[in-house]
Amino acid sequence: MASPTSSSTPPIGRSAQADVASIVRSIRAVARDLRISGRASEQKLGISGAQLYVLEELNEGEALSINELAARTFTHQSSASTLVSRLVERRLVTRRADRGDARKLSISLTASGRALLKKAPHVSQTRLVAGLRELSHGDLKQLAKNLSVLAEIMVDQGSAEASAAHPATPGMKAMRSA
Repeated sequence: MASPTSSSTPPIGRSAQADVASIVRSIRAVARDLRISGRASEQKLGISGAQLYVLEELNEGEALSINELAARTFTHQSSASTLVSRLVERRLVTRRADRGDARKLSISLTASGRALLKKAPHVSQTRLVAGLRELSHGDLKQLAKNLSVLAEIMVDQGSAEASAAHPATPGMKAMRSA
């Protein structure tokens, strides 16, 4: 099995090499900031960085539905729901039937949630989103496209390596392609 840096990978020029190094450093810096921020919130507050980010978004104003919260936090609805469930257990947020539509749940901060936010550091996700909002629309579109391509390449390479390390039975291959 060839590694991404094996001789089968074509060499790149010095300029491209410098660009790759700069990109890797930048991605590492963002990942490091997210990791440090998450650890700090867990140590100081006993909640994850993702949970703190949800609390910060709920602190912006009115109660939100799960779908609205997911959109605000750039998270899938099921992930937002899981985060909210954990925050409800900790009594940092409430989940109630919406006044205008009983089928819809409204999520809001409790007094305990507000108190916790007062002593909380700003979470890295907030800084990340603020930084992205400073980019032009064109730069955002290009960054989104490039990161999507990079993620797809990485996933494809990871899938190929996983398949080589753990060959699937014919039935499993059919399930994967379905």
